[in-house]
Amino acid sequence: MKNLLFVFGFIFLFSSTGFPQQDNPAKTLLIRCDDLGMSHSVNMAFKELMESGLKFSASVMFPCAWYQEAVDILKANPQITVGIHLTLNAEWKNYRWGPIAGKDKVPSLVDKDGYFLPSRAAFFANNPKSEEIEVELRAQIERAINSGIKISYVDYHMGTAVDKPEHRAIVEKLAKEYGLAISRYFGEVDLESMYSVDIDKKQDFLFTLSEKLNGEKINLLVCHIGKDQPELQAMIDMNSFGLPDMSKHREAELNALIAATQQNIFEKNNIELINYNDLIKKIGLDNMKSPVESGY
Repeated sequence: MKNLLFVFGFIFLFSSTGFPQQDNPAKTLLIRCDDLGMSHSVNMAFKELMESGLKFSASVMFPCAWYQEAVDILKANPQITVGIHLTLNAEWKNYRWGPIAGKDKVPSLVDKDGYFLPSRAAFFANNPKSEEIEVELRAQIERAINSGIKISYVDYHMGTAVDKPEHRAIVEKLAKEYGLAISRYFGEVDLESMYSVDIDKKQDFLFTLSEKLNGEKINLLVCHIGKDQPELQAMIDMNSFGLPDMSKHREAELNALIAATQQNIFEKNNIELINYNDLIKKIGLDNMKSPVESGY
């Protein structure tokens, strides 16, 4: 009889509220790693990160010479959500790329040698035509879709493709036409980047950041990874904000992410890792909203 009363009491306790609420509900983190396909050293870093088991979204630069290797890596790792890193700049000295559409179709987007300009300022000083921007971005999307991997979203290298309202409208139009999500259109809140943090402090920075996530928001951490190899060491950013020892910064960022995975930092801090496929399923493409009020 006492056991029966206990069971009835337990049912009564939870019947009106369901299961008890967690005192510390999970925080949400979306890790987006950019520049896959940029170079072999970057591709090898992505391969290593995928093999670590970390859940993240990978953004591919389809105009770059190493995109086909990136596609092969992604085909072997279908668990990774893939996006297009819409690219209108080529910022590395002695390593340049140009438009997929061809320089003759988009002459206002390139320099005299047919390469993209290195900075946003140089790009807009060249008076790019909106119709040519649409031609090139469409070509990048078409190459991505025809590569044989599932494409879920787009974002934008150096912010150039959405710098002007009329150009943002092109990105939105193309995303809708091809049924793709747009990064930052699900209410994501950008976390401070690791990129400019001192090389030897990136791991501590990431671990500390993981302890302070906003539990009410979708936290977005944009990362730039690579391997500190001769190929990447030779690349020099022509932008004023470019970092010396860029390859070491990228490898340190890779190592920080792998260390966080191996040491279960995200689990210990009750963080749910998500990707853009998760947001598409949960929120839906029709419910995306422009983040222009945030200034990006």
